Amino acid sequence: MQFVLASQSPARLMVLRNAGIEPVVQVSGVDEDAIIAGLPADAGPARTVATLAEAKARVVAPDHADAVVVGCDSMLFQGGQLSGKPGTVERARERWQRMAGGTGELMTGHAVLRVRDGAVAAVATGTMSTTIRFGKPSEAELEAYLATGEPLGVAGGFTLDGYGGWLIEGVDGDPSSVIGISLPLTRRLLQEVDVAVTDLWR
Repeated sequence: MQFVLASQSPARLMVLRNAGIEPVVQVSGVDEDAIIAGLPADAGPARTVATLAEAKARVVAPDHADAVVVGCDSMLFQGGQLSGKPGTVERARERWQRMAGGTGELMTGHAVLRVRDGAVAAVATGTMSTTIRFGKPSEAELEAYLATGEPLGVAGGFTLDGYGGWLIEGVDGDPSSVIGISLPLTRRLLQEVDVAVTDLWR
């Protein structure tokens, strides 16, 4: 049985490898904007990220005969807004100016699909929410961080395990979820589809 990670995130891959799993990586390439547009207006942040995670896993699942396929999606919920990757320096700067000295909820949706004989036999989904306490970087520190390019391509415009870690005062909740995949939630979801995480360890 393969463990398939439906994500291109090097941070998620690192978390899994450090925790004893060597996944097969297959990027889903789903249109996240189209999926979000198809959700009801009152979907809420937890449902949004869980739906995106499941969509990613479902795209990848048919390519495997005997596997668990795991999809994840992370977004930052702050001030009533759900934010993904900033994409541009200007957007990342604006977000950091709003986040500095405050808190936000990093929402990571997870979907675990058990694939048998090439078909999805069981599905378990869930969302982990972790409170992020943001520091107050000086203007020079913020510009230096933006210049690294790191915040442009990560959920919420920050990382915990990279340059951004210098600017985070703390987290309340699961740190692995902030990096991109919650190990405790993934273990519980695997149990729901009758897979023991220890059977997947190297």
